[in-house]
Amino acid sequence: MKVLTNIKEIFRPKLWDTLKNYDRQQLTKDVMAGLIVGVVALPLAIAFAIASGVSPEKGLYTAVIAGFIISALGGSRVQIGGPTGAFIVIVYGIVQTHGVNGLIIATFMAGVMLIIMGFARLGAIIKFIPHPLIVGFTSGIALIIFSSQMKDFFGLEMGAVPADFLDKWVGYFQAFRSINIYAVLIAVATVAIILLWPKITHKIPGSLIAILATTAAMQLLHLPVETIGSKFGNIPSSLPSPAIPHLDFATIKTLVQPAFTIALLGGIESLLSAVVADGMIGGNHRSNTELVAQGTANIFSSIFGGIPATGAIARTATNVKNGGRTPVAGIIHAVVLLLIMLFIGKWAAWIPMATLAGILVVVAYNMSEWESFVSILRGPKNDMAILLTTFFLTVLIDLTVAIEIGMLLAAVLFMRKMIQFSGVNLLTSDKETNGKEDGFENYSIPRGVEVFEITGPLFFGAAYKFKDAMKFIEKPPKVLVIRMKQVPIIDATGIKTLEEVYKECKRRETKLILSEVHSKQVIQELRSARLLFAIGKANVTDSFTEAIDRSVIILKEQTEEQERKGQN
Repeated sequence: MKVLTNIKEIFRPKLWDTLKNYDRQQLTKDVMAGLIVGVVALPLAIAFAIASGVSPEKGLYTAVIAGFIISALGGSRVQIGGPTGAFIVIVYGIVQTHGVNGLIIATFMAGVMLIIMGFARLGAIIKFIPHPLIVGFTSGIALIIFSSQMKDFFGLEMGAVPADFLDKWVGYFQAFRSINIYAVLIAVATVAIILLWPKITHKIPGSLIAILATTAAMQLLHLPVETIGSKFGNIPSSLPSPAIPHLDFATIKTLVQPAFTIALLGGIESLLSAVVADGMIGGNHRSNTELVAQGTANIFSSIFGGIPATGAIARTATNVKNGGRTPVAGIIHAVVLLLIMLFIGKWAAWIPMATLAGILVVVAYNMSEWESFVSILRGPKNDMAILLTTFFLTVLIDLTVAIEIGMLLAAVLFMRKMIQFSGVNLLTSDKETNGKEDGFENYSIPRGVEVFEITGPLFFGAAYKFKDAMKFIEKPPKVLVIRMKQVPIIDATGIKTLEEVYKECKRRETKLILSEVHSKQVIQELRSARLLFAIGKANVTDSFTEAIDRSVIILKEQTEEQERKGQN
């Protein structure tokens, strides 16, 4: 029973809640929004599939199957799922290395990983990935997408486009003499229509108008440009039969890294999209439910031969702007795509490749986040370092490497900043001191008492500061007071350092007092390490006044003990 309760807490689709008070008025709005988003998603699904190195129908399969499941089971009211531009780089790399079958298996494995992440309640953790890192790899992906479309944008006659970024551009320059002016005109016209059409209306997507206009122009004028049909053949008008990928240990070992990259990026993008959607509708998504839905969607997408899917920010925003407020709109969007594929999908073979290139150039520009990129460059140096490192590694090396090194660099720079905020100060010397002169309250510190103050986290990166500060004590004091009022957390290294201080004090016959230990985490760690017991409950005080009073008592006891020894 308890297990079922925990599952319900983690996995609770928004569809279940929204249908309780559903009415005809909202149904009308959701249907209209679903129709529009379905039309918007059609060219993008085809374009993303082709740019990823797979046949166009696989993008449609993904948009239909994954789009339906993400809306039906997701933790967001308005999330629209399907193939996205962010996956182009990953998918293309996997297809080049492991083939389409390897991609299907990696997508299946990524789906399982996402479900595990959801039930492990990792939804909130994924959202804490640094903003400069996200902008870095997103901008890098945008540049790669832009670069990958130059062959079709200019109609260049060349063999397979190299996977490496620099080799790609070398190949383009070598083949530039074969430029097809008709392809360029179609691509430029596509970009112009997409950018200018919103000034006429937002109800019909500019990408659809661009496809209809350029395809019609090419057919009427018999322009010599490459089309989807001439490159890939006809698009199937039905869904394929489901087939579960064959998994064995060797395959899992080979594909675990790309699968994890798919899962991580899918989780990041879906939750980012859900957060953006929350801001637009004033909602509150369920991150763990969303991860489980994304995982389920990717499993079924792979079973039907599709590619990775996640939440699509642009399509989700389109859904919200057109009145969609429940997952029903996302379900309608998937049904619309299915009907298009079944009844008019065969005509998609007429679409010029230059048109899709123009659409993807606009997608790349929208993904680039150049305003955020420039803003981060003007900000703190740490953020700029994370941004540029992630960006250049994404473009020149690999997205997986970029995320791994970007996260490592962000962690190291964060620790460095925490070390800078951490400090250990000697507040007294071996003489009677008025505390006001030393910057802490008006206390009279007895002779023979040394006071140290630790500020900030006492962790492995800052522990050395405490050790160095202790070296300034020339002569062992009778009582050592360590103020810990501003220590929020302590780790194993910090505990080890305090243990060493305690042992050194014991060796030198100095009494140790810990003052103002207010953090519950610090108290728990001290208790677990048996330090509270070793130091003595009376020597761990709640206030600095109590610490001084305790010091006076200890000094008195030490004086009396010395007098007794002198008499003997």
